[in-house]
Amino acid sequence: MTHSKTLAVSIVFAMMLAFTASAQVSLDQAFRDPPAEARPHTWWHWMNGNITREGITADLESMKQIGLGGAQIFNVSESIPLGPIAYNSDEWRGLVKFAATEANRLGLELCIHNCAGWSSSGGPWVTPEFAMQALTISETKAPGSSHFSGVLAQPPVKEKFYRDIVVLAFPTPKDDKTRIADIGAKALREYRYGQQPAMDVFPDVAIVKLASVVDLTAKMNPDGKLEWDAPAAEGGWTILRIGHTPTGAVNAPSPDSGRGLEVDKMSREAFDAYWAGGMAPLIRELGPLAGKTLNNCLVDSYEVGCQNWTPKFREEFKARRGYDPLLYLPVMTGRVIESGETSERFLWDLRRTVGDLFSDNYFSYFAQKCKENGLLSSIEPYDGPFECHQAARDADIVMGEFWANGSMNESCRLAASVGHTYGKKFIGAEAFTAFPEIGKWMNHPGSLKGIGDLMYAAGINRYIIHRYAHQPWKNVNPGMTMGQWGTHFERTTTWWEQGAAWITYLARCQAMLQQGTFVADVLYFAGESSPNGSPYDAELKSNGYNSDACGTDVLLNRTSVKDGRIILKDGMSYRMLVLPDTTFMTLKLAQKVRDLVKGGATVIGPRPTASPTTGGGPGSTREVSTIGAEVWGDCDGKSITQHAFGKGRVLWGMTPLQAMELMSISPDCTFTSPGSAGGKPKTAWIHRTVGKADIYFISNQKPRSQFVECSFRVTGKAPELWHADTGVMEPAPAWFENQGRTIVPIQFDPWGSVFVVFRGESNLAHVETVTPPPVPQGEWHSPKIVISKATYEAIDGAGGVDVTAKVAGAVASGESEIAASNGSFGDPAFNHVKRLRVDYTLDGKATTRAADENSTLVLADTSGPDAALTYRLAVKPGGGGTELHAFRGGRYEFTRSTQKSLRMDVEAVPAPVEVAGAWTVKFQSGRGAPESLTLDALDSLSNSSNPGVKYFSGAADYEKEFNIPAAAMA
Repeated sequence: MTHSKTLAVSIVFAMMLAFTASAQVSLDQAFRDPPAEARPHTWWHWMNGNITREGITADLESMKQIGLGGAQIFNVSESIPLGPIAYNSDEWRGLVKFAATEANRLGLELCIHNCAGWSSSGGPWVTPEFAMQALTISETKAPGSSHFSGVLAQPPVKEKFYRDIVVLAFPTPKDDKTRIADIGAKALREYRYGQQPAMDVFPDVAIVKLASVVDLTAKMNPDGKLEWDAPAAEGGWTILRIGHTPTGAVNAPSPDSGRGLEVDKMSREAFDAYWAGGMAPLIRELGPLAGKTLNNCLVDSYEVGCQNWTPKFREEFKARRGYDPLLYLPVMTGRVIESGETSERFLWDLRRTVGDLFSDNYFSYFAQKCKENGLLSSIEPYDGPFECHQAARDADIVMGEFWANGSMNESCRLAASVGHTYGKKFIGAEAFTAFPEIGKWMNHPGSLKGIGDLMYAAGINRYIIHRYAHQPWKNVNPGMTMGQWGTHFERTTTWWEQGAAWITYLARCQAMLQQGTFVADVLYFAGESSPNGSPYDAELKSNGYNSDACGTDVLLNRTSVKDGRIILKDGMSYRMLVLPDTTFMTLKLAQKVRDLVKGGATVIGPRPTASPTTGGGPGSTREVSTIGAEVWGDCDGKSITQHAFGKGRVLWGMTPLQAMELMSISPDCTFTSPGSAGGKPKTAWIHRTVGKADIYFISNQKPRSQFVECSFRVTGKAPELWHADTGVMEPAPAWFENQGRTIVPIQFDPWGSVFVVFRGESNLAHVETVTPPPVPQGEWHSPKIVISKATYEAIDGAGGVDVTAKVAGAVASGESEIAASNGSFGDPAFNHVKRLRVDYTLDGKATTRAADENSTLVLADTSGPDAALTYRLAVKPGGGGTELHAFRGGRYEFTRSTQKSLRMDVEAVPAPVEVAGAWTVKFQSGRGAPESLTLDALDSLSNSSNPGVKYFSGAADYEKEFNIPAAAMA
């Protein structure tokens, strides 16, 4: 071990800053001592009925000990042996009440998932009539000009429940084999995001005219027997018996005692019955603790499939779309009714109606039921047959999720956008979920910090850590697990007590990120289709501009224009609206876009030419086309790419980034690494405003030090650096203004982060720049890397993707460290461990290197004389000046805001002091190791011949006495 000595030189400048306004005092206080609402929570999994009072108390006390703010209770199975406590039993409800009582004693909050398992809303008390429903259809052929008398085959049935909807007949077309492409997704037997009407043209021999479809429901008796005189038809008749039956979906992964049918997501009557059988008895048991301590209820991941019918679907469709769907139902078999255009528009309307009903009668109604019972609602609104933004609009806390390997982070951007566009303070995330290959007790705060900071930069401001498995015992280690899933985060984890420092870091970050208003330049519209997701432009973010996305409800009902900006009711504003790449637009939306542009907004996207819906009739398409011509004018997206209309303009045929350049809008923040051997800086960032203060969170996304010049679109305010890991708040030791921007050089530790806060006056004397001594020739080597081939593949061969272009592009931009993660390359093999393999030449020599998922592949050693390793500037304690910590001898030159310069010659930095000799290691008791051990020199314990040491797992203390000269401590 060596001790590296630095030479500290004081440069005394006045650094006093004026702090005014009560809002700033509040911000300071929240950072120094984060409030309870800023503290991270954890998922708390009660495993298959293995629950004890002593375990509950020990768990909650340990959570309080390290600084958590609360927990979300789940009841799951995951192959854990069955315990004695049945879900939803009197004994189980008593234990939930006991947990709430203990949490109340400790000042913790509790949330509970609305059913057993983690998806979605179901239980044994849900009867088939109230379960998720799907259309089911049988076909019968009948000749024309004849009397049909017979029993129609009952369509396929699940759960012994079936109800007829309608019996339809139509002349069998000559071509009865042609079907609408991809009908499974279009009819919501499965789901796919962003589908627009295909407008395929079909031959007349494959088309069924709408006027030829007849309703025979009244001619079929309750036993399914049909009596009908079939008219003449050249190819005979096709008779469809159409009904609905449960999908068979159940909540999962639930203990047997809690498993049952999933409730109908499009029926409030069904949800009332579901709530009455599950949450209502628990709320009664909790009494005053419901809403006070157990104050939140959750709908977690939606993983229970599609449904495309509910008993009142016909009435709901007619009310929402303006026409009767009944005679169009043959389209659900893939047949073409009237035309391809008509059929596709009906399918669009069906999917849109399903999305509306999911939102109104499931997600929003769940939030309403919570509110009626004094509870907050938390919702993860994605990966289902619905519009994601709409689904989360009424949640108190909208949530995403991210995994320890970087996957699923797009859900966090969705959650952040919903939170920003609906004015929600808390934006949560199921944090650090892990596959077994990435979990298995390998993670720790150091390995999790980088991806965690990245999600803060995506807009998350409350972690709910995945996961804490309830420990029923007090003397078993490593104890209960959640089967194979998750980051192991419980009191039996070796680093649990030391992890308190990490929890404090998270709380400080969240206290800052829950303040004020998010800053973004661009608002993306996710589109009117359902299902849909949330668009995101990585290129825009990497070039220094942030964005949000919104759904139809926000665009129609929450946007207006002021001074050329699109503003929302809760204070958000944007310079530009970006439409999806489609020429379909409903009349209502076309009218809204016209009004926004006329009022001064800038909108980028193609001219609308047609409506996607049959509702409104042919006239709506003509009106949409008329509005498109009016607003877009001669703009064709090719030779002409912009058109002024009213006070605003439309752009078409350029990217949002190109539009920003056209509009002369400078980036919010950019990053460079001058004089660095480490290549292009890799950072993550987010910007918020609190009153007149600007707050930027900046994270180093490399596992090595980086010297980064951060350039901000802020002037007239002095920057401060707030360090969430230590709680230190200090003036930035160096900064300067240039061309309407403030540049702040920051020296980051590996995976380091900092808040840059602009709020005080900027006219006080300070250091602007530092020029370190030049690097001697021979110490700096910039390797030449040429990529031949790169693949990101599952280790077991389950799938992969060629990423040669992406890796080569990263190298061309200065990168030499490539993250082997789904965040970098997508997920080519879900649920399988991947490996990044790169074949390349390094200074002309053929080389191959590989890195497993969730690690970093280093293509070349660039650990040369990085500026971050040459010196550091720091403000002296008490604000009495600036200190230079020199790691290299030579001349350092400083410029000051007073236009004066300063030179300082630093003698050679003393050589590192070696700490040699023996060390004593003291082992945690009860783990198979001796009480203590003397090592002749520091060495890996795995090299020991003693099995108890070689395979030791636990906490150990290393001790050694050594002398340090007093001068070295100065």
